[in-house]
Amino acid sequence: MDVTQLLTRLYSDEGRQDPYPCYAGLHELGPVSPVPARAEHRSVAAVAVGYDLVGQVLRDPEWYKQPPPGWQEQEVLRTLQTSMMFVNPPDHTRMRAVFAKTFTPRRLGALEPAVHRVVDGLLDRMADAGETGFDFVAEFAYPMPALVMAEFIGIPAGELDFYRQRVERIDEFLDVAGKTPQRLAAANTAAAELRDFYADLIAHRRRQPGEDLISGLVEAVDSGDVGLSADELVSNLIVLFNAAFVTTVYMFSNGLPLLLAHPDVAAALPGDDALARGTVDEILRLEAPVHFLARAAPRDTELGGVPVAGDENVLLIIAAANRDPARFPEPDRFDPRRPGPPSLAFGVGLHFCLGAAVSRLEGRLALPKLLARFPRLAVAEPPAYSGSLFLRGIDKLLVHTGGEAA
Repeated sequence: MDVTQLLTRLYSDEGRQDPYPCYAGLHELGPVSPVPARAEHRSVAAVAVGYDLVGQVLRDPEWYKQPPPGWQEQEVLRTLQTSMMFVNPPDHTRMRAVFAKTFTPRRLGALEPAVHRVVDGLLDRMADAGETGFDFVAEFAYPMPALVMAEFIGIPAGELDFYRQRVERIDEFLDVAGKTPQRLAAANTAAAELRDFYADLIAHRRRQPGEDLISGLVEAVDSGDVGLSADELVSNLIVLFNAAFVTTVYMFSNGLPLLLAHPDVAAALPGDDALARGTVDEILRLEAPVHFLARAAPRDTELGGVPVAGDENVLLIIAAANRDPARFPEPDRFDPRRPGPPSLAFGVGLHFCLGAAVSRLEGRLALPKLLARFPRLAVAEPPAYSGSLFLRGIDKLLVHTGGEAA
């Protein structure tokens, strides 16, 4: 298959459920492939799947994120484009410096007791459900990171259902096939409601500060020592929570079937911290929640020998780069003790995910507890993926516990 045929298959229903054969086909064509000028998918000039090449572009600050036309007139796009995840230097550098001052090791270290407390409570609920089937996403994969991130950032737990509905509208719009007028309107409404929500929360933290991230950010902004407007503060909080929470949900829901398919690893996980760390990293490599990023060329250039004109976009397929056979021998094999380079699941370079440490902490602590409590946990029926090609994950996963450990 050529690149056009592979992209067409990738965007099909079959490709959305299992994109990896398409990624393997793209690897056979080389680390980067030009997209023909008349191709249906000519919104990008080239598609990059090679690990080294994708990492090279992500590390190069001159390759930039190109804002869509008319973004100032759309609430959701305005929110995204005024956050550090979507802007380029020097604005990105300025914004990230503010969060780096408050995203401290002390604040992260204080999360460990919260993770244990949240996980224990959710496992008790799973035990109460008995051995009958239930949805692992609804009972664990979603509430676990949501409750932890809510406590970390400072969102009242009672507001999470409100928050989740609006996050889902934005995520649906972000998919490559999600740019419909209906999804844009829903995402605009969701972004506006989240902005109002955070404005109220920030005002409350000014009156009654706590130990959460919002309180620390408000203090930093009000001191006048950092360059972050009130509008940018809200935009970054919306994007930070979404990025750190949704990716962790999918780390758990995508990772559990993978882990249970390797019972030797699942059985050894409790009590082996090194194995737990390796398991989290391998889940993220094989089932990266974020599959695509795009970067625009700063000038007429070549990428891996492929000409790219200035301002043209290159599609970087992170999930394919994580299975590059040139960097990961037997790339489709699950091996939590695998040596080699780190995955690109959280990006690299300027836009490396600020919430990566939180996600890894949650996975490292929660998965061993889950399998120690329910060593006979099993998937009850084959899962279906969300259908998104941007944030790919399992939204519903029926499991049964098989009873608690003796």
